[in-house]
Amino acid sequence: MRHPLTETDIDSRITEARARRPGFVSPSFATIAGFKSNGAIMHYSATDADCAVIEGDGLVLIDSGGQYLGGTTDITRVVAVGEIGADHRRDFTLVLKGLIALSSAQYPRGTRSPMLDAIAHAPIWAAGIDFGHGTGHGVGYFLNMREGSQSISPHTPPDPHTAMEPGMITSIEPGIYRPGKWGIRIENLVLNVAAGSSEFGEFLGFETLTLCPIETRCLDLPLLRVDERAWLNDYHATVRARLAPYVSGAAAAWLEERTRAIKVGSHEENNQWI
Repeated sequence: MRHPLTETDIDSRITEARARRPGFVSPSFATIAGFKSNGAIMHYSATDADCAVIEGDGLVLIDSGGQYLGGTTDITRVVAVGEIGADHRRDFTLVLKGLIALSSAQYPRGTRSPMLDAIAHAPIWAAGIDFGHGTGHGVGYFLNMREGSQSISPHTPPDPHTAMEPGMITSIEPGIYRPGKWGIRIENLVLNVAAGSSEFGEFLGFETLTLCPIETRCLDLPLLRVDERAWLNDYHATVRARLAPYVSGAAAAWLEERTRAIKVGSHEENNQWI
């Protein structure tokens, strides 16, 4: 008889998979795997005694990371299990819009990092929704997962030491949490890179470092603008091109399916795939 998958099984399987990779040392923090209402608990920690079984319909939020000789990672993805509803899709798409907005931003070098927070919040605020944690934190190398000097958060004073400079690595992780129902967070790590200069000074932008498909099965496609759809397609094309040489068989088929392009035109919502 097949053993049902639980939240703690997800934790152990992710750690086992990371351990098979060259240069792995340890998890960078305790994995968060929350199904349905447990995903709405921002710092949820499952135990064998009380963890949920992954069955039925709903969303699983998975926040995990690893310490490698080549760097430290932190990623959050949400996965659909069974059938999900229109409200799930709306919340997921609003969170994605926040991620895309900040990932696409260009800003003057030296901008205080807390000032960038509203860019990711804006699409979520526009729907009358908020989330109670910062949008991003610095990520170091074998140090704390949450470290400065930058912090993209409304709770951080915009002091001089929070200035954004080239080479910084930061998370972008907007979310929506509905207590007793579900939680959604999408998180990538990004690198501050030069984005040109003008008579107004130097500008920076973000290069996305995290390479993992975003769950297109959760999209409410009409909520995405044409440029947002194009961003997602470009991101998935990069994910596919960069990861394809390292996978084969079922993993390669999964990668191809999960990175398929969505329609970019504005009148094709009834058929979201190319």
